[in-house]
Amino acid sequence: MNAVIHKTRQFFNWEPSAGLLLIAAALLAILANNTAGSSGYMAFLQTPVVLQIGALELNKPLVLWINDGLMAIFFFVIGLEIKREVLQGQLSSFDRVVLPLIAAIGGMVGPSLIFYFINAGSPENIDGWAIPAATDIAFALGILALMGSRIPTALKVLLLAIAIIDDLGAIMIIALFYTEDLSVMALGFAGAALAGLFLLNRFGVKKIAPYVLLGLIMWVCVLKSGVHATLAGVITALFIPIEGRKEDHHSPLLRLEHGLHPWVSFLIVPLFAFANAGVSLAGLSLEDFLSPLALGVAAGLFFGKQIGVFFCSFLAVKLRMARLPEGITWPQLYGLSLLTGIGFTMSLFIGTLAFSSLEMMNDVRLGVLSGSTLSALFGVGVLMLSTRAPLAEPRLPARMGTASTS
Repeated sequence: MNAVIHKTRQFFNWEPSAGLLLIAAALLAILANNTAGSSGYMAFLQTPVVLQIGALELNKPLVLWINDGLMAIFFFVIGLEIKREVLQGQLSSFDRVVLPLIAAIGGMVGPSLIFYFINAGSPENIDGWAIPAATDIAFALGILALMGSRIPTALKVLLLAIAIIDDLGAIMIIALFYTEDLSVMALGFAGAALAGLFLLNRFGVKKIAPYVLLGLIMWVCVLKSGVHATLAGVITALFIPIEGRKEDHHSPLLRLEHGLHPWVSFLIVPLFAFANAGVSLAGLSLEDFLSPLALGVAAGLFFGKQIGVFFCSFLAVKLRMARLPEGITWPQLYGLSLLTGIGFTMSLFIGTLAFSSLEMMNDVRLGVLSGSTLSALFGVGVLMLSTRAPLAEPRLPARMGTASTS
């Protein structure tokens, strides 16, 4: 029993484990929706879950509780990461942020333009323009981790910075373009909760509970307002203080980030993948992959990301707006650009906001899975060719080693 517990801990402490669990959840969803268990899978997702406090009632199927509720925690952790990186990390100075900023902008514009070009004749699909603009941090970093020490640390840091800025861009896109009819009253209550968060931060409150309570109130208000509820998670995170109390020096932000990160990586994101990646393969043909919606998403992720990230990075360096980090070569940067085409979690999430039709969501899933898979395979291939595994130090035979020390 102790050996099993030890092996389990080793797996969860292994850097690629979150990405592998995400892949497993997606494959399980596809299997569940394409076998005799399909009806049970759909029934599970549509299980009604009701939360009522007095006149306030939240009545949603389980899949929406996952997408609107649990994913708010996912975005809360992203908000914490963004704040930490801006204040203390890789985005804390201009010389550090300029290259990933330019690369991330190119990585959002390129896929969106390709999607728009392919779907220009299908106006019903245009709402999905932002689907290929997102990068899945856990997936991409997990793949780099699988390649071990042959990947320069600077390359991992650059990918993380690009992905965080990319997430910030996705958050802004959701806020500006994926909202329904707005409720002024609900937004007013959300504004009051926001003011409360500001005052807590302004007066130096270090306890986490008041922030979480106001964040929950804001989440309910934003959910009722028509703005997507996950944005409440990001906004709440930005007010969490990074400096702790003088007597203990424990950062509230870091405590929350480190405490929630395993739950997000190993439960929330895989559960989201299981709920949203279950593409139906019934009657699937080549024409399905070539439909404007699926093709636009796949081509946006695979071609748009690599072109946008690499070309804009190359242009920025050649125009002396930025510099290539030490230890990174252009072929390695190209391999990284390919990996940014792994959209998966964020792309599927934006897809759920853009479309409600099951048929259209099936095309979105096809595009996301095919585009992300191609990006991962080609990215790994380029990086394997452009990096060398570190040479092992020669080991002396036991006798010679003993003799030399005598």
